[in-house]
Amino acid sequence: MRGVARWILAAALVFAGASHLFWGRREFQAQVPDLATKVMDKDAVVVASGAVEIMLGAALVTLPRSRRRIGMILAAFFVAVFPGNIEQYAKRRDGFGLDSDAKRLARLFFQPALIAWALWSTRDGE
Repeated sequence: MRGVARWILAAALVFAGASHLFWGRREFQAQVPDLATKVMDKDAVVVASGAVEIMLGAALVTLPRSRRRIGMILAAFFVAVFPGNIEQYAKRRDGFGLDSDAKRLARLFFQPALIAWALWSTRDGE
């Protein structure tokens, strides 16, 4: 079961990463916190996070000996991008159909689920 969950998560990460690079770039910019723009512009943040998502997704299924470590890195990545989700809610930024306070708030609860998914699916014991 964990193996299937890991493959689904990997596919979702590669898809999401590709959407950061191509068709969803503008939408993802709504999630970039203003603080991040002190270091680089929003598009660069979106491209960089998309590349990281693709690499982590690929690593989940191609580096089995590092599975647990990759799961921990992925969980940390999900924690690191969470401020963007909070800012999208707090500043009422639309993106990806999140066009109401209720939808943006509901999105916040999805992030802990992703963290748990990353950690559970990469635990030892297949």
